[in-house]
Amino acid sequence: MKFLFFTDSHIRGTTPKNRKDNFYKTLKNKFHEVKDIAQRLNVDYILHGGDWFDRPDISPSIVREFAVILKGFKRPVYTVAGNHDIYGHNPDTIGRTMLGLLEGTGILNLIGYDDEIILKKDGITVQLTGKAYNYEIDSEQYKKYYVIRKQEGVDYAINIVHGMLLQKPFYEGIQYTLIDDLKDTGADITFAGHYHSGFGIKKIGTRYFVNPGSIVRISSSLAEIGRRPMVVYAKLDEEIYIETIELQTALPGDEVLDREKLEAAKDRTVKLHQFYQSVTATGEYKKIDISELIEEIAANDELGRNVKEEALRRIAIARESFSTGQDEV
Repeated sequence: MKFLFFTDSHIRGTTPKNRKDNFYKTLKNKFHEVKDIAQRLNVDYILHGGDWFDRPDISPSIVREFAVILKGFKRPVYTVAGNHDIYGHNPDTIGRTMLGLLEGTGILNLIGYDDEIILKKDGITVQLTGKAYNYEIDSEQYKKYYVIRKQEGVDYAINIVHGMLLQKPFYEGIQYTLIDDLKDTGADITFAGHYHSGFGIKKIGTRYFVNPGSIVRISSSLAEIGRRPMVVYAKLDEEIYIETIELQTALPGDEVLDREKLEAAKDRTVKLHQFYQSVTATGEYKKIDISELIEEIAANDELGRNVKEEALRRIAIARESFSTGQDEV
């Protein structure tokens, strides 16, 4: 049984400030290449790690263009929702998003938290599960999402997670989950999205942990210049075979990324961090940034689960009401 995995496509109609190309056309070219790779390798299923879109209410005209390409994949597509695909980091809003629309039209299949999909071909049985982004996915409750139970009678288990899965500790204040803490998962392969830089293919014992990184380079990190966007091919037979495949349509970083703007963004980030430290050192201040507010609510252990969910639900409703829904091209 053959799979092709990619993640964090961040479909949008505008070009990020740090890019010099036509981002919309570049992304369409990459989707066409993914389709060609799937056909060349004759894969059975295509998997995606979430963040299909850069925002949940992206223009219908843009969605239509990519929906046409997705239909051309001519293979079942299974995915989870990323934080950019939903409102207010709330998976319950998926029905009101463009990703929900693609699911409703049958173009792709969203994997729910409790779904255990069984795939069979040529005597091989695969259990497929997935965990969409959730505010507590990288909290102390991380094992609810990353660690799964493998059913009896299946040959392999695959789990797709949109969370901050990393090899080593990250910046202070950022929630993350370490690969080393997932040795007891029943998943033979854990495919991860969310962390745009990726970490490739890592094997611990008999378990594989895979994140090829975002297929687009939109972060302000200078390291993105040297990174090559890629997809992952996995073949499950008597044993597991996994390899990364670089996208040929992805031009060298220095041709599409504006180094001057990346340097400026890096400098601005450092200054903002220094400013934030100086302010917080002198007292407590109210935050008005919605993303920070969400992270603060999610990390607050003194709040009960019901309180957190209700707060995030209301934030999601508020964000929806302020969405313009205007065309982005």
